[in-house]
Amino acid sequence: MAKVLVSDPVAAEGVAILRRAGLEVDVRTGLTKEELIQIIGDYDALAVRSETKVTADVLEAAAKLKIIGRAGVGVDNIDVERATQRGILVVNSPEGNTIAAAELTVALLLSLSRNIAQANASLRAGEWKRSKYVGVEVYGKTAGVVGLGKIGREVAKRLLGMEMNVLAYDPFLSKEQAEALGVRLVDLETLYRQSDYITVHVPKTKETAGMIGPEQIAQMKDGCGLINVARGGIIQEEALREGIESGKVAGAAVDVWSRSRRRPDNPHQDSPIGRDAAPGRFHRRGAGGRGGGHRRADRGRPGGSARSRRRQHAVARVRCDGGDSTVPAAGGKDRQPAYPACVRVDYLGGGAVRGRMGTGAARPHHAR
Repeated sequence: MAKVLVSDPVAAEGVAILRRAGLEVDVRTGLTKEELIQIIGDYDALAVRSETKVTADVLEAAAKLKIIGRAGVGVDNIDVERATQRGILVVNSPEGNTIAAAELTVALLLSLSRNIAQANASLRAGEWKRSKYVGVEVYGKTAGVVGLGKIGREVAKRLLGMEMNVLAYDPFLSKEQAEALGVRLVDLETLYRQSDYITVHVPKTKETAGMIGPEQIAQMKDGCGLINVARGGIIQEEALREGIESGKVAGAAVDVWSRSRRRPDNPHQDSPIGRDAAPGRFHRRGAGGRGGGHRRADRGRPGGSARSRRRQHAVARVRCDGGDSTVPAAGGKDRQPAYPACVRVDYLGGGAVRGRMGTGAARPHHAR
């Protein structure tokens, strides 16, 4: 009977399918590299997600291994070249999480815009400050999608459904293909300059690692929003931190990191893109219309004026339990509550963070 090692968390249904096929399946997650090397020689197949690193050393010890199955899209955690040399087949499931990743991207974009997690935390803290968390509409805003593969295309469809203008960059896509999707194909510099939101959907390669750094962030609109559910390290995290602290980046939603946020050697554990985040809001220039009885989110650009972003500058410690604490604002006199940043997506091993986003003083018409 062939033996299969499942070294990363996968759904119980998936493990059951393997066992029904007559395979002997061992689920052993959280293995160190040394532990994996010690036992891998006993297995004919290995199933991983993104946590297990299947390096050349691991493959050298895999005397019986015939196939490596990646439950997901990217195989950057597997030494594919060495596996090929050893006659080991590497397979993935490129469409397995396409819709889930696209929906998560849209959810994070909306949370950046509408302060969903902050409002939830405020209500749980016994507050009722609805005008504080109105945020902005995404209708009519411009979203830049970097990479129009399977996930990028699904993201673009959903953004178009919300009546956003969608710019896209993909060197492998023709202008005709982009037009068929309803998006405008542009170069990266144009995408950076014109987008209110930028979301990346590219594999991590030598060419894409660190592709968004200080120079690229400097080209972006003031108060832009950044979203990364692709791979950690595509956006340079130190540059992102600096962009959030300066106010250039109004907010960031990050599901993936170059290093786990829980690892003690993560340099951003105590930065605005680690455990800390600035509890900002999108600038709200006004709500409702003359005589209007309902509230509307600001239709202006995200981030508000540079003055309002500077005024609201703060870096706050975010508690994992979703509670609130109070810290002094770094760029103002007021003390502000520290709310969990954007939305937590720990079930995917990541999290989302927010930069500061200014608030206007206007209240809804019906509240005046």
